[in-house]
Amino acid sequence: MTDAQETAADSSLRTTGGAPPDDVETAPIPLLEPSEGIPPVIADEAALAQVVAAFAAGTGPVAVDAERASGYRYGQRAYLVQLRREGAGSALIDPVACPDLSGFGAAIEDAEWVLHAATQDLPCLREIGMVPSELFDTELAGRLAGFPRVGLGAMVEGVLGYVLEKGHSAVDWSTRPLPEPWLRYAALDVELLVDLRDALEKELDRQGKLDWAHQEFDAIASAPPAPPRKDPWRRTSGMHKVRRRRQMAVVRELWTARDRVAQRRDVSPGKVLGDAAIVEAALALPPTVQALAALPGFGHRMGRRQLEQWQAAVDRARALPDAELPQPGQQVAGPPPPRAWADKDPAAAARLSAARAAVSARAEALHMPQENLITPDTVRRVCWEPPSVVDPDSVGAALAAHGARRWQVEQVTPVLVTALAARA
Repeated sequence: MTDAQETAADSSLRTTGGAPPDDVETAPIPLLEPSEGIPPVIADEAALAQVVAAFAAGTGPVAVDAERASGYRYGQRAYLVQLRREGAGSALIDPVACPDLSGFGAAIEDAEWVLHAATQDLPCLREIGMVPSELFDTELAGRLAGFPRVGLGAMVEGVLGYVLEKGHSAVDWSTRPLPEPWLRYAALDVELLVDLRDALEKELDRQGKLDWAHQEFDAIASAPPAPPRKDPWRRTSGMHKVRRRRQMAVVRELWTARDRVAQRRDVSPGKVLGDAAIVEAALALPPTVQALAALPGFGHRMGRRQLEQWQAAVDRARALPDAELPQPGQQVAGPPPPRAWADKDPAAAARLSAARAAVSARAEALHMPQENLITPDTVRRVCWEPPSVVDPDSVGAALAAHGARRWQVEQVTPVLVTALAARA
């Protein structure tokens, strides 16, 4: 970090974490160019090998970021990977041209990886062979430290005093070649990430939360890949309007047909057929192509062949025997929705109300979002089926059994014991 960056960071942390400085605040500085210029995009094995060697010889943490093409392409694969390390500089890698980056991952395996909102990027990085053994998540660090805005741009400005240009965050990163302004934006995303990590580490240490953060980071790094979602068609936007099982079958058939087309064409499913159109067809149950074409979302721009494939999906749902129709509600493990607790178990509803208030007060005292202190699902599960004997050991064990980290158990157990014992 340069002297100017250190001054900006120290001033900002004094402002956010302690007493405001007496001097006039310095206006944030626009960060317009990477310090070493825009690095070339690595798109062949020879260039990749050189960069791998440079990063293996570098020192300190490695800043890592990835760009996807959400809303444009099917799935969440990475279309650009950005990295930066002391002694190696910055690198931009095209994972389409270099789809196996396991060698790169192995070269920096022992280093701490610095990511912003790590859980968003880790799945697509894992697909190309990059899996960290140790990480630092600057977004999560900001949440734990109590920053009100934790986007990368807000954090860099609030902590380091620099303004990042964020105009290209939602572009189609599958575009080839990538335009120079996009590459500049991508390189700047990792330019100050390690500096931000260092400043946040100091702030977390000052607040006595650094060990908490490391427990959270370790949990993210060691978490297994998420299992495939069961019945993903149930997440269709507007699904709450669909009440009848036959209509639900139409949603399922259309969603499945759309997903096959989107995967084959490698485009976002929403570009093939919108969720709103799927719901309209489910509600109307059109008997013919002509009736389908009259519905919103199936307008004149849609060709006859497309209309016929969607009508075929509707017809399949219409022809299903009752026994094969989907059930109204998805079977989920755990307690029922909280809105049903008052009728099903008034005592549990009272416990949940008291527990929520107690956890909220503790989170406020610790200056962090309630969901980062403990997940709402964990609180619900403990309140729905509390230990037979409510004491610190039993409540702490219940929290740990539901995945709470050690620091969360230490902070939440006392307030939950009080709330549960008062409603026993």
